[in-house]
This record gives sequence, structure tokens and C-alpha cells, in this order.
Amino acid sequence: MSGKNAYFQLQIKEDGTYLKLFDSEPGGLSLNYDEISNYLIDKRIYEYDKIALGRGIANLKHMTEVKLTSAVILPQDEYMRVKIDEDRMNATCRFYPPSNGGKPLTKDDIVSELVKAGVKYGVDEARISQYLRDPRYCSDYILANATLPIQGKDAVITYHFNTDLTMKPKTNEDGSVDFHQLDIISHVNKGDLLATLSPVDFGKPGIDVTGKPLKPNKVINRVLRHGNKVTMSEDGLSLYSDVNGHVSLTDGRVFVSDTYEIAADVDPSTGDVDYEGNVVVKGNVITGFSVKAKGDIEVYGVVEGAYLEAGGQIILRRGMQGMNKGILKATSNIITKFIENAEVIAGGYINTDSIMHSKVSAKGDIIVGGRRGLVTGGVIRSGTMISLKTSGSHMGTNTVLEVGIDPRVLDEFHELEKHIANLKAERERINQAIAMVRKKLQAGSNISYDKLETLKQITQTSIQLNTQLTEATHKYDVLKLEVEGNAFGTIKILDTVYPGTKIVISNVVYYVRDSLQHIKFIRDRADIKQVPL
Repeated sequence: MSGKNAYFQLQIKEDGTYLKLFDSEPGGLSLNYDEISNYLIDKRIYEYDKIALGRGIANLKHMTEVKLTSAVILPQDEYMRVKIDEDRMNATCRFYPPSNGGKPLTKDDIVSELVKAGVKYGVDEARISQYLRDPRYCSDYILANATLPIQGKDAVITYHFNTDLTMKPKTNEDGSVDFHQLDIISHVNKGDLLATLSPVDFGKPGIDVTGKPLKPNKVINRVLRHGNKVTMSEDGLSLYSDVNGHVSLTDGRVFVSDTYEIAADVDPSTGDVDYEGNVVVKGNVITGFSVKAKGDIEVYGVVEGAYLEAGGQIILRRGMQGMNKGILKATSNIITKFIENAEVIAGGYINTDSIMHSKVSAKGDIIVGGRRGLVTGGVIRSGTMISLKTSGSHMGTNTVLEVGIDPRVLDEFHELEKHIANLKAERERINQAIAMVRKKLQAGSNISYDKLETLKQITQTSIQLNTQLTEATHKYDVLKLEVEGNAFGTIKILDTVYPGTKIVISNVVYYVRDSLQHIKFIRDRADIKQVPL
């Protein structure tokens, strides 16, 4: 424990008022002139010998006495000053000794002074008693402490199935997809645990030294949410599957769907398939038929010129020979061996071994790997990245590789362009009709009642067209900023890109004139830059 701080004490004598100065012990703090001055002001001693006081502090050794004034004041009791921290976590007290003839503070006196200063909670009586046993003047004593709040914890939901729809399938050494190990579909059995909730802990409020509550930090409360075919435990902390099927997480809600399995082909014997859950086709999907599923679609055979639409993923263990009729649409990912003469749209990524003469678009990556890794003919559009081995052919097949903008946004942008042009043309036609009728009116021609009604109707139509045009133009301007401002996106050529390939990154175009190998295309401001792999 460090030595006592220096302190001072009023001495009242017949010839005036004095101040006795006591030097600090080793480790203690020296006297502070401002502290003495503030104390004297509190005691209403305004006129005193400041020079003598300053000299006494400067020359202090052990103890000295300074005459402040010839005025004789009344004896002064022991004095304490209370300071409450800005955050009201502590009340700090500083004590000054009584003058000769003054009274010392009692425990009740100290508590009373704390209350007067606004302290209503957390008074440390043991610390007060310690001070009374061994008083140290001009020293800080923390005599009241707040009770800190007990911080709570966010509720945490743990899902016991794959919720990462961006996870890629396993690949073989040659880069092809291993269709025997497709772990991206979360199959479940009846009774399986799907999710558990660690409930929220709101914590416990504290109290500051003025008696006001101290709130714990805000926490996030969560509850388990689910759809049909899922059971929640009585305590609301666990979810279980009621059936064998497939589990998914959509907008924070756990869904379980049954799987509808077709043992052979989708053909005239089955008709079109439209199912709420997942669909597994063990055979082929024949031209002219459709398979729609709210969940995933998995086909073991070949998809011909058919229509497949999935609320989840589409997995074709062989591929699609679309015959320029076939369409694949998935809200999530599409994985297939090959894509030929088809239109393919994915809200996630696309993974395949080859793409030939097809229109393919994905919000995420398009990976064309495997043994061939070939893209020839058609238009391939990705919002993020296209990776392939070979693009085009020796014959100069026209092939478009486009990245950097979500294809759905780009399609909407181009549709708006056409829509705005049509609205403007229609508005011009109506304005001409209105102008013609008004010209006849100004010339004094007689206009029939029917024509006046027609004028009223087309005027109303003109107002509606202007409103539609304003809304469409505003939306177009927003999309234009997004389209022109997106400079991201990469095209990787692991082997060769042949002439006839058109590279598009955002709104910048580059035509391949000569064969290039092992190269990456990126956008560099207003140009497309080639970077060796």
C-alpha cells in the first residue's frame, strides 16, 4: 500500500486563520494548489495570502504552517466532497480533516452526504468503515458502486442439414462432376433432427449509483419456423421431420418435401409431372413433356426437347439434348453432363462438361469442366464468372461469353428499352390524333358527340401513357446505372479460345481475332484485359 498523500488542515488561532500543510509519505501525492483553493472557496474564505500559501507548498518539508488571514473564522468540521462519474458507475469521495475544534464525520454523516449528492444505491459500508479506522485525507475513496447488468446472449439456431446453396458438387480428378456423390441435396428420414434452438438470454438489468436501471445490451431473439411435415418439440427448441424426403431452408423457414419417384421415362404413360416436393426420374424425359417441382428435380437418363422447372436444383446425371425445344429453369443450381441445343436458366450456378449451341444463363458461376470443358456456339451469360477449357472451334463458330451482370437484370433492362420505345410510339400516335381533332375545332368544324367522346378517351389514354412512361423511364435509369456501373466478372479459358468468340464484360465487348491459350479476361476500366493463367 502506497504512503499517504499530502494534506492540509485549518488552524484557527486568536490572531487569525492558519493552514497547516503536511507533506506526503513515500509513494503518496504532493499537495495541489487548486485543490486547496477550491476547499477554501467551499469554506467561504475568499481573501487570503496566496503568495504565502504558494511559497509554503513549494518549500514544504514534513510540515509547515501558513497564515492565510487575520480573520478568525468558526471551527470547521471534517469535510467531504462527492463526485459521481459521468456514467454513474461510481461515487468517489475525498475527505478533508476538521480544524481544531471541529467535529469528525461519523458513518451516518458520510452516508447522509452521499444521499445529498444523489447517491441512492450501492453504498460501500465496509469501505466507509475502513476509512474511519484509517483516514487518509486528500485521497479518493470509491464509496458507492453500480451493479453492472448481466449481458444476455442472442438466440442461436443450428440447422442439422446443408443450408449452403452455393456449395459445389464433388469433382473427379479430370474435373468432371462425381454424380455418385451429390451431397448438395439434403435428404432426410422420418424422425431426423432438423434444427435446434438455443433460446435467447435477455440478461439482467443493473443499477447505477443514482438508482437508475442499467439495461443490458440488446439481443436478437429467434424462433424456429417451419412448414408442413415438420414437428416441433413441446419446448419449441427442436424440429423433426415427419416423413422421408428432402429438407430445405427458405426465408428462415424449414421445409420438408416428399420425393415423387418415377421408375421409368416421363412420356405418354406418365404425362406431364407437376409436384409440390422433389421429383426423381429414373429414366428419360421425352420431347414434348414437362416436369415441374417445388423442390429439386433429378433425372438419371437424358432430357430431350422437354421443359423442366424446379423451385430448387436440377440435376441431370446424363444431360440434355434439347433439339432447340428443351428448357431448364431452376431457382437454384443446375448440374448436368452436357447441354445441347437448349435454353438453360439458373438462379444459382451451373456445372456441366460441355455446352453446344445453347442459350445458357446463371446468376452465379458457370463452370464447364470435365474431360471436354467445351463451349461452342450459342450465348453463355453469368453474373459472376465463366470457367471453361475450350471456347468456339477451328471453324470460327460464333460463341458469346458474357459476365458481370445478372442476366435477369440485363434481360429486364433490354425489355424496358423495348417497352419504352413502344410507349413513346403509342404516345406519338395518340398525340397526333388529339392534334388533328383540336385543329378541326379551332377551324370551326362541327364535331359529332361520338368524336368528342373519343377525344376524351384518347386524352385520358395519353395521360396514362405519360404516367407509365415516367415510371418505366425511372426504372430504366436505375437499371442503367447498375448495368453500366458493374465492372466485375471474369472469364477463364483453361485451354484455347478460338476466333469467332465474343467476350462481353458488363457493357464492354472484345472480339477474339486469334487463338489464345490459358488466359483470363477481366475488365480494366473501359477495356477488356487479357491476363495469363
